Amino acid sequence: MRKIIWAMSMSLDGFMEGPRRELDWHLVDDELHRHFNEQAAAMGAFLDGRVSWELMAEYWPAADADPAATEPVREFARIWRDMTKYVFSRTLERAGWNTTILRDVVPAEIRALKETAGGDLAVGGADLAASFLRLGLIDEIHVYVHPVVIGRGKAMFQASDVTADLRLTMTRTFGNGVVLLRYELTN
Repeated sequence: MRKIIWAMSMSLDGFMEGPRRELDWHLVDDELHRHFNEQAAAMGAFLDGRVSWELMAEYWPAADADPAATEPVREFARIWRDMTKYVFSRTLERAGWNTTILRDVVPAEIRALKETAGGDLAVGGADLAASFLRLGLIDEIHVYVHPVVIGRGKAMFQASDVTADLRLTMTRTFGNGVVLLRYELTN
């Protein structure tokens, strides 16, 4: 059965974005980007909230057309365009690039999707991940801790009413100081 994996970059003080949605503090060099590409390419689908999907859709469809784009950026643009995507939104009317719009998180539908053939499913966005966490739908959490403190912003963990027991299954330190902490949910 496929797993649902929530992978997110986070500042050392727990924020996934700055107060104005800035991500410029992310330390994504070629080594880390290649790692992200390897992980993304192995997925069977991306599950995103509307905000995350719109941010991705603004940049990635044509990112590889930029002559200044690095090879990892060009590679991810191709991965993103070709990947099956589901966006959870009550307001989007249409979405391109292999994207299906789902109006609500229905646990039975998500569990049925997990039972289909293919790679694991990547959930993106703090709000959507909080819903999935609340409903017991997340199997693994991959936290990429960036060695920066940004002071305020949007906290990675939005589900304050949820407790989860985790088992650390892997760590990896990248050359730029980012540390990957990979956890399985045990409850």
